Amino acid sequence: MSSAPYQVHGSVAVITLDNPPVNGLGLALRRGIVAGIDKAESDAQVKAVVIIGSDRAFSGGADVREFGTPLAGREPTLLSVIAAVERCSKPVVAAISGVCLGGGLELALGCHFRIARADAQLGLPEVKLGLLPGAGGTQRLPRAIGVEAALNMIVSGASVPAKSFAGTPLLDEVTDGELLPAALALAEKIAAEARPLKRLRDVKLKALDSEAFLQFARNMVGGASKGFPAPMKCLEAVAAATTKPFDEGMKVERELFIALMQTPESRALRHVFAAERAASKIPDVPADTPVRTIKKVGVIGAGTMGGGIAMNFLNAGIPVVILEMKPEALERGVATIRKNYENSLKKGKLTQDKLDARMGLLTPTLQYGDLKDVDLVIEAVYEEIGVKEQVFKTLDEVCKSGAILASNTSTLDLNKIASFTKRPQDVVGLHFFSPANVMRLLEVVRGAATAKDVMATSMQLAKTIKKVAVVSGVCDGFIGNRMIARYGQAANDLITEGASPQQVDRALEQFGMAMGPFRMGDLAGLDIGWAIRKRRAQENPATAAPIVADRICEAGRFGQKTGAGWYRYEAGKRDALVDPAVEQIIEQFRTDQGITPRAITAEEIVERCIYALVNEGARILQEGIAARASDIDLVYLNGYGFPLKRGGPMLYADSVGLPNVARALTRIAAQPGADAAFWTPAPLLARLADEGKSFN
Repeated sequence: MSSAPYQVHGSVAVITLDNPPVNGLGLALRRGIVAGIDKAESDAQVKAVVIIGSDRAFSGGADVREFGTPLAGREPTLLSVIAAVERCSKPVVAAISGVCLGGGLELALGCHFRIARADAQLGLPEVKLGLLPGAGGTQRLPRAIGVEAALNMIVSGASVPAKSFAGTPLLDEVTDGELLPAALALAEKIAAEARPLKRLRDVKLKALDSEAFLQFARNMVGGASKGFPAPMKCLEAVAAATTKPFDEGMKVERELFIALMQTPESRALRHVFAAERAASKIPDVPADTPVRTIKKVGVIGAGTMGGGIAMNFLNAGIPVVILEMKPEALERGVATIRKNYENSLKKGKLTQDKLDARMGLLTPTLQYGDLKDVDLVIEAVYEEIGVKEQVFKTLDEVCKSGAILASNTSTLDLNKIASFTKRPQDVVGLHFFSPANVMRLLEVVRGAATAKDVMATSMQLAKTIKKVAVVSGVCDGFIGNRMIARYGQAANDLITEGASPQQVDRALEQFGMAMGPFRMGDLAGLDIGWAIRKRRAQENPATAAPIVADRICEAGRFGQKTGAGWYRYEAGKRDALVDPAVEQIIEQFRTDQGITPRAITAEEIVERCIYALVNEGARILQEGIAARASDIDLVYLNGYGFPLKRGGPMLYADSVGLPNVARALTRIAAQPGADAAFWTPAPLLARLADEGKSFN
């Protein structure tokens, strides 16, 4: 079956793009378009051509299934397809509905005429992959809508509704009705009137009219691009459209596109793009697995986490019953949710009607019985197994059959939690990250008995509430917190050996981390990690060892909430101030442990902390806790502030070269006093390094 079926309606040939789900411009579709154009050219009865997609998509651009394969560059390339369309001696009309993005919009720009449904979405999002439009988008779009509007679209990567372009050379007609009949009527009219073919390449742009704006844009884009080269290269390409003939501008665009393809930033962004799509697929859960209906959600706990979790569902229009044990805690939690929405209202991000609607979906309660008809309940109570046991035994009695029972636990054994119920198949971990209404990451923890339809439902629900979901197996800390414990351990070791908290934080922030480990600990609350360490010490006394962090907590310094942690904080402010008291605690700890401090470089700090993450990630991958290395990268990019331009810890290790990572770990493991078991390269890492392979 053809990816581009060809039919003739009277005197108009119709080429239909048919490559679900979004008509990605794969090789078969590219060939089909060119074949259709050739067929129309040779048929004397055909006076015009319409290229149309589906209601959902004209075309979403390149076919992601061809990324990194030889098919992507095989002829006819998109450039060749557009050239064939543009050269056609008969009028070619692009009929646009749904999404028309990237190469899809570039194809439409190559047509002679364009008609679109008013609600179609047009955009060139390549900058989000560290690239620029590479099939004429930077040259044709300015000729269609003007330099300023085109540059704004290209640099932002944002999509814009078609109705915004009514009256511009981009669209000859905008319709609210059926697209195909309107497109056929337009094509017939163009042919009957013998209108000259409009090629955007022939439009002349005036450089003088654009130069002042371009100079202003250089200053703005340069300051906002945050170390990513693509936005400035987009600007260069658009500028070429104003100063050079079309073909020369195309050469500039192509050269810049190829150069960007080689950058580590683009590699990272393309990796993340592919990773997010891969993460939604669970190897043994078929895509057509039936999902459970989630019409009403329960949340246990109205504190910071529980309130944030509730807001995700309220934002999506799903009613929430929120439970607390004490009236004052419940009132405080509901008031916080309202205050968060009111802050959004003040910033213009929310209307009063939407605020009222969301609060109207919230039902506060002090009674477990009010959870009897929820389809999903998420507990967000204190991180202690005895408390979880009490909650889940009660939920097992109260909740209806088929309801999903979820835990927001960040470290505890989900299988043990599931064992507190008579329906372990309905128990899943939904680990949100704080603040839960802001952070994109959701770890979906799969227990030994968790049903496949529960997993499928959880992954679909994550999309509904706009989260990036990553599946984790059961282990202490799952993916993110298990790795962050190793990262924190490496940072604490550096403090013990001679570094200061601010030196460690500064080095890792210069590497690109959103926040250094000690500032991050102060923000999250040091008592949380302290409680986890004490629990682990009870469970495994042989592994317990004194660390400076315990001394900090023993002094009552739990971070920002107590005004003191690794840093000092003034009332009402979040500025991390160096505190001599911390220096004294560290010095005393070193003295007690018989340690003479040494000089530590920023390079060593980054190497040890990041490679500790990588090594633990390799163990997690080998144990099957994570299905793929890119899942680990997503966890760290979306939950722990790892720099996007580096693509995550596992991709960063690939870029450094796994043999280099393995050698560094072996060197650190051999140093006097080092924890050899901690630093010895994980078996998977060592094997891949020996074989010259990578994680991704």
